[in-house]
Amino acid sequence: MARVIMDPLTRIEGHLRVEVEVGADNTVSDAWVSGTLYRGMETVLKNRRPQDAFYVSQRICGVCPISHGHASTMSAENTYGLTIPNGARLVRNIIECAQYLHSHVLWFYTLGALDYVDPVKALSANIADTYDLAQAAGTTTADFGAVANRVSEFVNAGLANNRLSIFTNGWFGHPAYAANMPAELHLIAVAHYLEALHIQAEAAQVMGIMGGKFPHFMTSVNGGTTFVPTEEKLDDVLYRMTRVVDFVNNTMIPDTLAIAPFYLEAAGYGAGCKNYLSWGVFNSPSFALTDRYLPGGVIKNLDLAAGTGLAVEAPDPTKVKEYVERSWYDSQSGLNPADGETSADYVEYDVNGKYSWGKAVRYDDMPMEVGPLSRMLVGYLAPSELPEGVRSPKDLVDFALAELSKAAGAQIPLAALQSLLGRVAARNLEAAFVADLAIASVLELVGYVKDGDTKWFEPHDVADGKGVGLWEAPRGSVAHWMTVEGGKLASYQVVAPTTWDIAPRDKDGTPGPMEQALIGAPVMDAEKPMEIVRIARSFDP
Repeated sequence: MARVIMDPLTRIEGHLRVEVEVGADNTVSDAWVSGTLYRGMETVLKNRRPQDAFYVSQRICGVCPISHGHASTMSAENTYGLTIPNGARLVRNIIECAQYLHSHVLWFYTLGALDYVDPVKALSANIADTYDLAQAAGTTTADFGAVANRVSEFVNAGLANNRLSIFTNGWFGHPAYAANMPAELHLIAVAHYLEALHIQAEAAQVMGIMGGKFPHFMTSVNGGTTFVPTEEKLDDVLYRMTRVVDFVNNTMIPDTLAIAPFYLEAAGYGAGCKNYLSWGVFNSPSFALTDRYLPGGVIKNLDLAAGTGLAVEAPDPTKVKEYVERSWYDSQSGLNPADGETSADYVEYDVNGKYSWGKAVRYDDMPMEVGPLSRMLVGYLAPSELPEGVRSPKDLVDFALAELSKAAGAQIPLAALQSLLGRVAARNLEAAFVADLAIASVLELVGYVKDGDTKWFEPHDVADGKGVGLWEAPRGSVAHWMTVEGGKLASYQVVAPTTWDIAPRDKDGTPGPMEQALIGAPVMDAEKPMEIVRIARSFDP
């Protein structure tokens, strides 16, 4: 037996410790995931004005502040009984699309890719063959010779002191990298890694134009939006969004399909708890959770291989509970966040006792995976009606499985989604869905502005009461609960996306989703547990 500890886990947004027990058979026999940062926004917001929550709660996350802002303002609107104008719906959807594209490109290339792509191997690529391979894979070309020279400079300057500039701290040369993946594909991926840095900036500029700035935008206030679009501004948005969408469709998706066949073993582990939750995201004109363009839904005990658990239930926020028996709080355990408490009480780290700042959040007393895989599964099994030109989750998943099957020379089943490989693929396929929706939404908003009969904000008064804002951030389900008394926040509770996935054990000792995904995973080298970091990062915690 070997105890492996990664603290902190790198290339994520936040602070996370992952501890696993590796058995004699070189697989993980037990796992403990610990959130090691206490944010305390619930305490910060207490007794403040409800309008402040939109601005303050965004500081929970620097990567997905748009989603926290939207969940917060929807919580206030739910409290007041407000429905925002259709123009504001479109503006919010577009800003959210830009954040999703920014986040998914960031995750695949900057955070996740170097677990599968080795820049050092790229140095042995034949440049002419690299162009041929890019063309055959249907992905975009670059100045591959110049990229190879840049990487060579990093490597030659850094090998002596193990510092490879922006590629420092990778386990390059690890045997878990696919031995048969050609050096030319490594070089293609490295070139696109560098290009992705510029594409992220384009998406951020869309958020800056429509939100005032990024991160921590300013415009989706309670009641609608303060951004008033003009044809000139939307022309700028469309130009930048088109660049991002082109990269997703013509670079990111082909890269995914080119690299995945070399890691098909990753379809055999990392499935996790097999329960999936989505509150839904991107409002349709009906504003109903189950009618969102990526719909809300709950899937329990799904086994795609056996064809069981295929039913999708409508999500119900009253079924959420937070348990703290294994978390550093002295709050009452088992409360719904509408009546929740966040009272910090740090004691020592103890995997047999309390070991995380994350609460054990449960739905119907079941751990739930949240994120792109959950949303794509809900959208696959219970699709919504979509705007013209937007490919459905089912279309995208079926297309990817067909392409992978061709490359593998064998049928890749739908059940492959319930794995490490499926979780990675789902995030990138969701980016393609959002790319379609982004363009459709901008064009719809252009028509709305041209019609001239526009409304962006619904005037209102602050009203006492309780409300909840249910939404989806790129990394998963987010909900903000508020109680307003005397015009002030008497209570404010947040269940952030990562809280679901990194949840510790609950009152019954049931591990959380990421812990369950880690258990059973192979570990080739306990000193450099590549498979473990791949699974942990696949949740984008």
